[in-house]
Amino acid sequence: MKNSPVLKASEIITALEEFAPLYAKEEWDNTGLSVGDPQMSVRGVVLSLDCTQDVIDETISSGANMIVTHHPLIFSPLKLISPGEAVGRMILKAVKNDLVIYSAHTNMDRVTQGVSGMMAEKLNLTSVELLSSDRETSFGLGVIGNLPAPVEFAGFIKHVKERFGIKVVKCSRNHGERVSRVALCGGSGSSLINNAEQAGADLFITSDISYHHFFREGKTAIMDIGHFESENGVLDLMKSILNKKFPNFTVSIAKNNINPIQYY
Repeated sequence: MKNSPVLKASEIITALEEFAPLYAKEEWDNTGLSVGDPQMSVRGVVLSLDCTQDVIDETISSGANMIVTHHPLIFSPLKLISPGEAVGRMILKAVKNDLVIYSAHTNMDRVTQGVSGMMAEKLNLTSVELLSSDRETSFGLGVIGNLPAPVEFAGFIKHVKERFGIKVVKCSRNHGERVSRVALCGGSGSSLINNAEQAGADLFITSDISYHHFFREGKTAIMDIGHFESENGVLDLMKSILNKKFPNFTVSIAKNNINPIQYY
């Protein structure tokens, strides 16, 4: 980090928001700056899906002083900031150590090349378009696209596991023998199941699917690959955005970016 240039936090934020504008976020979301001064000088950025105590400690020890996450540190309104609870403890430590904490959440979900677009790229889908979009904007949730050629369902399950680095998936049973059209939504995407069916998807890949959704009558099978697993690639995307804009600036993915769900 000795040879890394020093940037303003606002420069880093602008680079990310040029790709995923803040106004693209969902109304209920708290995307954006959570802690710190946008005019603060930043020596390095650490990326993580979530802001945790371990990620804060790693950032401080690395010499970086800005954390960029996908999920916001402050999501629900806070009535107090106290060391007696987790979020308050992290905020106090961040302030004490002059850290900036920023999140790119649903704005990164709602651009075509964002979280879901990243998933489509992993699977080499073509003719990718938004699965659900606003009529008045170019933003929306989920994407749908086509495989280069139809593949057998069993083989495609293996391919998904390899591309997303996962050992298990949950999948509905009533599916056809081949897959050619695939819908995707990073994170919790059960609200888009009908959109996937209407768009003619053979398979809809997302996460946080409840038990009853797996009773399928239509042609669209659903696959749950896990919340962390579906979104984790956004860190590579954000790293790429910042590396292209600031080629000599230090940007790293946290070693403590760890899935809170463990499989046994």
